[in-house]
Amino acid sequence: MRGWRPSRTDASFTSAERGTILSREAPSAPRSTTTKNAPTPRTGFSTRSAASAPRGAGRFAAIRWDEAIETIVSRFTEIIRSDGPEALMPHSYMGSMGVVQRRALMRLFHAVGATRVHGSICGQAGNVLVAEGHPIGFDPEEFVHSQLILVWGSNDLTTCHHHWHFIQEARRAHGATIVCIDPQRTRTAKACDRHLPIRPGSDAVLAAGMAHVILEQGLAELEFARQVASDLDDYALQVRQWSPDRVAGVCGVTPGDVVWLARVFAEARPAVIRSGIGPQQTVHGEAYVRGISALAIICGHWQLPGGGLFIEAYPVFYDANAARPDLIPGEPRSPDMARLGEILTDSTLRPPIKGLMIWGTNPAVVQPNAALVREGLAREDLFTVVPEHFLTDTARYADVILPSTRQLEHFDIQGSWGHHYISLNLPAIPPLGEAKSHGEVLRLLANRMGLAHPALHESDEAIASSALPPDVDLAALKDRGWLKKSPGRPRFERKLRLTGPIPEPVAPSSPGTFRLLTPKAHYLLNSSFANIPRQRHAQARPTLEINPADAAALGFRDNQEVLVKNQQGALRAWLHVTEDIRPGVVALPGRWWGFPPETGAVGNLLTPSSWSPGGQPAFNDTFVEVVAA
Repeated sequence: MRGWRPSRTDASFTSAERGTILSREAPSAPRSTTTKNAPTPRTGFSTRSAASAPRGAGRFAAIRWDEAIETIVSRFTEIIRSDGPEALMPHSYMGSMGVVQRRALMRLFHAVGATRVHGSICGQAGNVLVAEGHPIGFDPEEFVHSQLILVWGSNDLTTCHHHWHFIQEARRAHGATIVCIDPQRTRTAKACDRHLPIRPGSDAVLAAGMAHVILEQGLAELEFARQVASDLDDYALQVRQWSPDRVAGVCGVTPGDVVWLARVFAEARPAVIRSGIGPQQTVHGEAYVRGISALAIICGHWQLPGGGLFIEAYPVFYDANAARPDLIPGEPRSPDMARLGEILTDSTLRPPIKGLMIWGTNPAVVQPNAALVREGLAREDLFTVVPEHFLTDTARYADVILPSTRQLEHFDIQGSWGHHYISLNLPAIPPLGEAKSHGEVLRLLANRMGLAHPALHESDEAIASSALPPDVDLAALKDRGWLKKSPGRPRFERKLRLTGPIPEPVAPSSPGTFRLLTPKAHYLLNSSFANIPRQRHAQARPTLEINPADAAALGFRDNQEVLVKNQQGALRAWLHVTEDIRPGVVALPGRWWGFPPETGAVGNLLTPSSWSPGGQPAFNDTFVEVVAA
């Protein structure tokens, strides 16, 4: 398999030597019993016999590609004719970061005027602040310059190894201090110099308490803050009420912790808050992001390389343009993609969604209130197409599954999440079975529907290249295989608002319940790899982490099978009794599938239909009972 081995000089990748890419999972994945290698409609689909193959049963029979395309086009055309183009809807996410696999099919739905979704299921609160002008990222290679790295709700040793590398370099080069704020003592927390296990959902309050100390003790860079903020005086008045004593009571830390954290953050030159998305995933998500952005601003950390706030980073890359939104006729409606269950079950929606295509995501597992999503997917009047690699929980509800090529099998250009590199993706092996790229599926559907716009018939290479910046030559990318395209340090182009609600955590729904966290599992990637036997074996089984004091109060022991339940539903898990989690909190790591049944602990069957004001699903405002199984 042809690849590139990068070299690094002064914390920047400068050259690459052609070499070999080794994959631990790809060789075994094609042999998985859930791999889809041919188009498959639901058994009994031709007669619409729910009795022979109820939705969700996962029973399919192989058909030819021409039959699959004819079936899809016939149904989509019928839906457009009877209900209008807005009765069609695409639903996709970041299962692939490739331009073709992520964006190509959107061209078809844009061209016909389908319902156009917006939003995010993971970091929408940050997006809201970005829309206001708050910067939330820079080149993570700058971490090497940071004197203090405040890892807030991010488990980098599981989710971002490439970031941890540069954090460690800062520690080795000049003794940088690394502090972790997290309700759990994660792998990352154990590797930090200090860990503050705050109460989940109290993050905005802790940020306000830090600001109180920084302003009261004269530690703020007021000249810079006044240049950037439109309401600094109002903000100072707002945080004055959040004394260390009051904050300690809300956050579950000591007043001394609050004072110490504020001082070391303000005095470091520079400091960075490296935030994860977990603290955003409450009904107060925007308040948290605004609070930590304010800290980076009032301390002036944005003035130095390695300072500021880091939640995410992307290269200069226009992959959204590859979806060709200019093809959209008029202004179709645009619901929030994180409300899929509500969209599909809303009896007042006109027109209702009758045709759905889902790719790059597994909403029956990853969406909030997954039970409602499954209810919507089970509608017999809904025609669902799923381009996929595997028979996921979502694909089980499809009418037609199209076998999709994987990264080893197609040409694409990859953007990135969390760094500034663009990479070329060349096929290493031929497509397995009858799998096709999403670009090829686009062309087949557009041709059969009689859609003549040239954008619907472009090659995969042309689609992928449309995301490149104007000054990037495809030939040069092909020759080198990768390039760095950094947007540079953030610039404050308008004054920002620092004031906003500073809410306390959502209270438990009833006495005796635990707040449920559903963090990333070390051997899974969201819901990806949950069907791969090796990864399932490594992750072992769905475990519920609980503090020893809580386990003792309930009379539970380590490894005991329990039932985790609330008004949304119930699932089984095995207890892991550990001091690594706060009392009053339980954690179910991973996005397990409902199949195979022995690992069917889909955590989002318990999460509510609840969002922040900006549309962030409040996954971490879930409360559960734990009882003996």
